[in-house]
Amino acid sequence: METGKQTKRVRIGVIGAGSISSAHLDAYKRNGEVELVAVCDLNESRAQAAASKYGIPHVYTDYRELLARTDLDGVSVCTWNNTHAEISIAALEAGKHVLCEKPLCKTVADALRVEETVRRTGKVLQVGVVRRYAAGTDIVRRFAEAGELGEIYYAKASCLRRLGNPGGWFSDIERSGGGPLIDLGVHIIDLCWYLMGRPKVKSVSGNTYRKLGNRSNVENLSFYKASDYDASKNDVEDLANALIRFENGSSLMVDVSFTLHAKQDEISVKLYGDKGGVEIEPELHVVSEKHDTIVNMTPQTDHKAFHFGDSFFRETAHFARCCRGEAETLSPVEDGVEIIKLLSAIYESAAKGEEIRFD
Repeated sequence: METGKQTKRVRIGVIGAGSISSAHLDAYKRNGEVELVAVCDLNESRAQAAASKYGIPHVYTDYRELLARTDLDGVSVCTWNNTHAEISIAALEAGKHVLCEKPLCKTVADALRVEETVRRTGKVLQVGVVRRYAAGTDIVRRFAEAGELGEIYYAKASCLRRLGNPGGWFSDIERSGGGPLIDLGVHIIDLCWYLMGRPKVKSVSGNTYRKLGNRSNVENLSFYKASDYDASKNDVEDLANALIRFENGSSLMVDVSFTLHAKQDEISVKLYGDKGGVEIEPELHVVSEKHDTIVNMTPQTDHKAFHFGDSFFRETAHFARCCRGEAETLSPVEDGVEIIKLLSAIYESAAKGEEIRFD
């Protein structure tokens, strides 16, 4: 791409050609500084379909063969949660930079293994918490860093689906590690924690519920279904909620669901400081006080606070710059480890019916 000087294109491979991979592939394809070289999936026909759609010359069914290529700078890992650690470690050891879809992995032990490999290899691992890269997040971060919000002491986030259990691997705890908490909650918990300044966790109190199943009996409403959807298979929670306390005295309340007797789907992310507050989703608003008056401000932007396609483009473009050594990731492996510790503690608290304290 010509930008004053010739820039070498970053050569990328994508491992996993399921639904989330299309967001990565679309974004990479739009980026003139990226070349899509290879795609891999256990399902060869699905990998071939992705290769045809995006003009990718090399197709694999074994990720190890893709990683053996010497012409790849980085890879996106878009596979089941229970394979994230294994594939990321193999990619790092093969000398590749890694953009790993959220969550980093299923367990704290696996997360620590990935972190150790990153340190040993010196390669970049960017955790795919895409909301960190959204235009709205960047705006809020600048307000916060300028002191406009003051001390952020409370955050509240919800991502509630009334009918939205994708089934397939999403509802298989062995492959997913859990239900809406690890699939949806990871996004909004990470976003709040990031904008609060990544405070150290003090304690977690959580609940999970399995009351409604996947509600495959419900008619007249459509919802996204995984390619391996099977209504007979579902061993993850319907709903999870948690209160997270931090050592600096701040707190975060969160609730998420795949299925709930709610009037409508809901997504809401709000942060409150002693000088101002923000609502990030569903729309971006900043609240402040000026001249003894409460003022509601709406930042002007071409995009919603979180726009799916735009945010994935920003995320993958940032990863490409990291591969070239031009930037540092906004979502490093260390943060991925902390979020896995948080999610694991919520599940543990729910199972034991008691608060989990961090050392």
